Amino acid sequence: MTDTSATDVTKPDTTVTKVSGAHSPHGPEGEVYLASGKHLSMRLWRAENPTEGEPRRRDYETVGYVVAGRAELVTEGQTVRLEPGDSWVVPAGAEHSYRILEAFTAVEATSPPAQVHGRDDA
Repeated sequence: MTDTSATDVTKPDTTVTKVSGAHSPHGPEGEVYLASGKHLSMRLWRAENPTEGEPRRRDYETVGYVVAGRAELVTEGQTVRLEPGDSWVVPAGAEHSYRILEAFTAVEATSPPAQVHGRDDA
């Protein structure tokens, strides 16, 4: 008989998740929550109207990709113009805001997941 207690091997997570866009939940700022794992989540900003957001800091990292429209990302004293095909990174803890210049559609991924544990409430 073999003793396996000293060599306890954790099996990898093999769960596959699909989120139907038609049934995706919406967040408090209009974002559509897409697939979410333990360490990463996605969200969609769809045709956001021109506006200027307030500066904020988040405890998660954000990467994004512009599908349509134009915006400016203001972060730590830098202004970055975002146009279709562009991608960006906002490091965790960096002060930032978005200035939407024309109807803006983008996909973002956050790590850890933004919508968990009230991370987006502040």
